[in-house]
Amino acid sequence: MTHDRIRLAADFDAAIERVTQALADQGFGVITRIDMHDTFKEKLGVSFPRYTILGACNPKLAHQAVSAAPEIGLLLPCNVTVEEADEGTLVRIPDAREMLGGSGLTEAPDLSELASDAGDRLDRVVAALRDG
Repeated sequence: MTHDRIRLAADFDAAIERVTQALADQGFGVITRIDMHDTFKEKLGVSFPRYTILGACNPKLAHQAVSAAPEIGLLLPCNVTVEEADEGTLVRIPDAREMLGGSGLTEAPDLSELASDAGDRLDRVVAALRDG
């Protein structure tokens, strides 16, 4: 799966806020947050750099996608990762067109337009993060 990779000069907490806001500006809410560094510490007793998975969802697009092909729920929400890096914070955002349109889960024709819409929105998130 292809994805965009954005390096932010912001610290981790500020990066989480910027990513969350950029997603919100495009109609995505963060419905899940998994702090992997905390999970690894708690479950395995190991230290790990700060790494968070944000589960982003646009309710309108998700409803349309799951209505067209219920199996698409396996790919939802759209996961965006934010991780501490040597210089700043690294953000990864998936290509929704590839994820929804080329998943191999379904042949539902209605998903092409939805994948394009979601992809365009996520492209704008990437642009906002790069410009910010």
